Amino acid sequence: MYKRLRLRNRADFSRVYRYGKSFANHQFVVYGCRRKDTEQFRVGVSCSKKIGNAVVRNRMRRMIKEIIRHREKEIVTQMDLIFIVRKGALDMTYQEMEKSLMHVMRKAALLKPNKR
Repeated sequence: MYKRLRLRNRADFSRVYRYGKSFANHQFVVYGCRRKDTEQFRVGVSCSKKIGNAVVRNRMRRMIKEIIRHREKEIVTQMDLIFIVRKGALDMTYQEMEKSLMHVMRKAALLKPNKR
């Protein structure tokens, strides 16, 4: 995932947690907070130590970032997003994880409307 698409500092994470809205399913929680100062969205991923060791947590982060990278054009702009991984996501395949992420993002209205 490109550096310009990542949330990196603590102040940004704190702002999204404080002022953003949260939506969840059994595998993921997503916090979204609107920002006006940029055209692009930014993403942060949080995995608790309850999820597993560093190898497991980093694998989950990489998979989520890859899904976001592939679906970049479908996500609304001018947003900061934080994805929190729950234990239910550990045993999922890539396709199941993608489906679950899209579900929680649709629930949060973070996807652009289809032009049909």
